[in-house]
Amino acid sequence: MSQEKTIRWGILGPGKIAYKFCSDLQQIQGNKITAVASRSMDRAKAFATEYAIPNSYSSYEELSQSTEVDIIYIATPHTYHCENAIMCLRNGNHVLCEKPMAINKKQIDEMITVAVENKCFLMEAIWSAFFPSIRKMNELIADGAIGNIKMIEADFGFMAPVDYSKRLYNADLAGGALLDIGIYPLFLAHLLKGRPKEIKAMTTMTETQVDGSTAISLSWDDGTLASLNTTIFADSPTTAKISGPKGYIVLHRRWHEAREISLYNKGGLVNTWTYKDDCFGYRYEIEEVQQCLIKGKIESSVLTHKFSQSLMSSMDSTREQIGLKYPFE
Repeated sequence: MSQEKTIRWGILGPGKIAYKFCSDLQQIQGNKITAVASRSMDRAKAFATEYAIPNSYSSYEELSQSTEVDIIYIATPHTYHCENAIMCLRNGNHVLCEKPMAINKKQIDEMITVAVENKCFLMEAIWSAFFPSIRKMNELIADGAIGNIKMIEADFGFMAPVDYSKRLYNADLAGGALLDIGIYPLFLAHLLKGRPKEIKAMTTMTETQVDGSTAISLSWDDGTLASLNTTIFADSPTTAKISGPKGYIVLHRRWHEAREISLYNKGGLVNTWTYKDDCFGYRYEIEEVQQCLIKGKIESSVLTHKFSQSLMSSMDSTREQIGLKYPFE
């Protein structure tokens, strides 16, 4: 794909996240939303009207077979990600798939195999990886600002309304805190240290037998430890702290989309960096996808296929530890 060609996007699943995603997408030159699909034509047309999208479809299959798109953004519930992505990839579409990319590593392996076979781009949409604050964190660590990492602390929690009919409390829809938001603390640990040597986890289950609160401890061969927490039972600080012998870095609330990052040493605060923008934050991952497609890549060098496999392996191990298995597995 040449630098001059406009990348044509299809939206599969016009939900809440897709609205924010498209608002950011429209700000980036060289990208255009050309199609949207929903199982409800009324919903597809309403979304199309909102963003002046020329093509609306009442089935995901129609979108996957459309000649009007180059890449499809999948924003359906995560129980459908694997089948939706594979359908799109087999029809020759590049895919950006919302996190978690699938329910387990077996599904992710299958998705990657199909992407490679069809020479199509595939990336898990963990938007945090591309935020300026996360990039600054990586830069500070690479420059030795805190020395070798010794401890990682991160949490993500909010008080979800107790509604057993909704996805978060529904085991049939892979509900619970871990896959929905616990993926973020695990993502950070993997980004900083890679796959851990050991995982230990404990949980408090909901009445519907999905995880409500989960605490995860990780360790690596070099002695680094991580303490990660996620919950849908309480509003947590949602901050992250990375510590070493020279000092520590704080990603301020809400750290997974942090607009502010601080560096501390033994003398106290060294500096705080603040990032202000006029977008929701999805533009950074969109820009990464754009550059990958221009260069003809089938995976990002930041969020590789191997990274998604490793991250999901840790989530699988965590679920095994806490005894969480979904009915359809």
